[in-house]
Amino acid sequence: MRYKLTIEYDGSNYCGFQKQKEIGQNSIAQALEEAIFKLAQEKVRIIGSGRTDAGVHALGQVVHFDLNKEFAPYKIIMGLNSYLHKEAVVVLNCEIVDENFHARISAKMRHYHYVIVNRSANLTLEKNRAHHVKHKLDVEAMEAAAKHLLGKHDFSSFRDAECQSSSPIRTIEEISISKSEEKILIKITAKSFLHHMVRNIVGTLIWVGKSKITIEDFKKILEEKNRTKSGPNAPACGLYFLKSDY
Repeated sequence: MRYKLTIEYDGSNYCGFQKQKEIGQNSIAQALEEAIFKLAQEKVRIIGSGRTDAGVHALGQVVHFDLNKEFAPYKIIMGLNSYLHKEAVVVLNCEIVDENFHARISAKMRHYHYVIVNRSANLTLEKNRAHHVKHKLDVEAMEAAAKHLLGKHDFSSFRDAECQSSSPIRTIEEISISKSEEKILIKITAKSFLHHMVRNIVGTLIWVGKSKITIEDFKKILEEKNRTKSGPNAPACGLYFLKSDY
């Protein structure tokens, strides 16, 4: 039986979604696999829609795994959440799906958002869950710059040096930036992303917001296809995997 889970997690104290070879590196996948073993007494391999990095959070990450035994979805939810009670991971939903379903390959679109708190005072409640920027940001300039990212481009300027993707070409379907009081929310949608692509984009947009570069400069950075020209990698704490479309 193939099971599809929708999960939520706070990635602050995890090395990322994927299991690591190093002993003592606690990942989201490992926490789930251990909980599933306790419930079903079967070793499984978790496949996720998005491989979030250390410190990145998720509101609607989708995963799948296979079991020989059949459980009612509500028993999966209740059982796993019971075994995950000491983890910052929770199962929101469970479905039994066709064996052709694949959490990563079947995804038609992925949605992320990035949270910035723009104020002088330090963070308390949102510490480790948002990027704190003290310098006042020009959100209108950031949004105008972000529009240059829409569509199909070579995103080499926003690609991590360790990215293993065979091509830097990606298509951003939607990107928006909104502000409510002191909170700035950047939403971005694409079928797939390069390693650190969203965080590198955000770091460069913050340059625009601080007037370190112009909107035209931002456009040139995209066109130059050179990572050394773009801004710093924005902290992982502000990034959330929102959901996948199937």
